[in-house]
Formats: sequence, structure tokens, C-alpha cells
Amino acid sequence: MIGRFRHFAAIDWSGAAGKRHAGIALAICEAQGGAPHLVRPGHRWSRGEILHWLLNEMPEATLVGLDLGISLPFADCGAFFPGWADSPADAKALWALVDALCEDDPHLAAGSFVDHAEAARYFRRHGGREGARFHAADAPDRRGRFRVTERAQAALGCKPYSNFNLVGAAQVGKSSLTGMRVLHRIGGRLPVWPVDPLPPTGSVVTEIYTTIAAIAGGRSAARSKMKTFAELNGALAAIGAPPMAGAGPIDDHSADALLTAGWLRAQAHRPELWSPVGLTPAIARTEGWTFGAA
Repeated sequence: MIGRFRHFAAIDWSGAAGKRHAGIALAICEAQGGAPHLVRPGHRWSRGEILHWLLNEMPEATLVGLDLGISLPFADCGAFFPGWADSPADAKALWALVDALCEDDPHLAAGSFVDHAEAARYFRRHGGREGARFHAADAPDRRGRFRVTERAQAALGCKPYSNFNLVGAAQVGKSSLTGMRVLHRIGGRLPVWPVDPLPPTGSVVTEIYTTIAAIAGGRSAARSKMKTFAELNGALAAIGAPPMAGAGPIDDHSADALLTAGWLRAQAHRPELWSPVGLTPAIARTEGWTFGAA
């Protein structure tokens, strides 16, 4: 079943304000071989356009990875938002809550969620605004709360950030929240593994962390960003993918997407990546998982 995909796509995501984003890149490659390539090279994507591509333009039988956190920590406290009566019971209810509270935010932004009086207590925001519930009460970590899969990422040599952290260049919280709006609007038309079980046919959405692909490509977490075609092609060679045509500089968002598309193709056949040790049914339903964090 896991060898049935005919295409592999990777989307480098952005939670930034505005309609179109230099930080969004979409790359795809075919199962039969060939170098990964960008979809609409030079185009500045909006989040809405990515949603439309996923639902209406993506080729059949595609495994597509989104570079964002598909959920928030749950297992550490037994809830996403301990102490909040409206804390959702699972990832799908979380996506619905984020989208509902942000229905007036343009361009699939998520500012209204983190500004919500209750939700804000759990986030670290700019201007030194750290919510009183940013840390887990029984096991405080100055970096905030982490999902089980993020602990698995760290074991691979990655340096994950808490999805409750919205501060710093490497934070992924804004990307994750805007991505949850997209996941809610997919609305069962595309399965999101492992929140949804892996189906025998059709396309599947999953979470990726491009640093995992970079490490497989011979780079470290500290050197995961590739700024030239030479660096990208060196990493592609390390994962067994053909080189990209081109020379000189390349933006790191495109490079991340291109490498990770090729990495998905090289790894998707491995059954252990679909059944990582830490992935229980409860974790799948609430926190989700990052493909490759095993």
C-alpha cells in the first residue's frame, strides 16, 4: 500500500501576515524518477491558492507534506489548553476552533486566535507577552510545551520549537495555526495522516519537517538551509535524487521544498515510518505526527 503513490510534493509554508508570501514554495516529483521541480516557479503563492491546488489541481495519488505543525501539544497535560472549558478534544476539533475564531481574518491568517482572551494565555507572543499557561505546570520547560513527535524530532538531531511559541525567526507557531485553517477546510476531502488512517488509494496529506530531509541529505540542523544550487544538488545526491538544472543562488524556501519532495519519494516505502514507536492511536487523534520522525 505504501508504494502506491505516483507523486510526491512538499510545501514550505508561511504564517506571515499578508496575502502572498515569498516563504511559500511548492515542489513535486514523480515516482518513476527525475529531479524534483517547482510548481509555478517564480510565482508568489497565497495560502488560499495552496488550498485550491490541494483540492483541485494536485495530481492523483500524491503524498504531500506540509512544513508546519498539524496540531498542538496534548499528551503532556491531557489537553491542548488545560483549564479552558472549550479546549478541543482532538486535532480535528482544534482545526475547527482555530478556523471559527479566525473567520474574519483575511488570507487564512490566525491573529484572532492568539489574541483571543482565553487562547492567549497559552502562547508566547512578541513584546514580552508570555501567557500564564505557556509552560506545563507539572514539568515546566523554558522553551514551552512539545508534542511527542517533536521529542522524536530532537532525537534525530533537529531543534524543534514549541508550537505555542510565536517569537523568533525559527518559530513555527504562526505557520501551524494558519495551516490548521487549511486542514479544516480540506474537510475530509483529503486524509491527513495520522489524524486520519492511511487509506489504500488516493492522495494523502502529512506533516513534514524539512530539517529531517536536510539531515538525510548530509547537512546538520544548524546548516539545514541551502542557498545555492550546488548545496541543493549535493543534498539531492545524498538522498539518491537527480540534480536540479541551474547554478548560483537559490532561495532557501524553494530549496527546502525541492529536497523534501525528493526525500519523501525516497522514504515513503519504509513501513517503520508509517508506524513509529511513539505513535499511539491517542497521539494520532490529538497531536498527529511528523513523517520521518521515527
